[in-house]
Amino acid sequence: MAPPDDMLDDDDYPAYTMGRAADIVGASPDFLRRLDEAKLFTPFRSAGGHRRYSRYQLRLAARAREMVDHGTALEAACRIIILEDQLEEALQHNQNHQRQQHAAAA
Repeated sequence: MAPPDDMLDDDDYPAYTMGRAADIVGASPDFLRRLDEAKLFTPFRSAGGHRRYSRYQLRLAARAREMVDHGTALEAACRIIILEDQLEEALQHNQNHQRQQHAAAA
């Protein structure tokens, strides 16, 4: 298991309970459940089966709440966020590939 300091710096560490996550995002626990149902993300589960959320998941939830607050349907907001996330990952992959090519050519 990683030392506690490493976990606190890890965006993917499931540090937040549903209640705390809902408070941070400014939404209800039901809203977080609906994001899970819409497949925006799958919360981690504690040994007792309770949902736990990472900082990364909270950022996605906050973005979804913002979009829904501005009139976007929940399912559409989730799909947009998923596509934005995939685009960001592809751009990062492309950038890393270009760096490797430049390093190999040098």
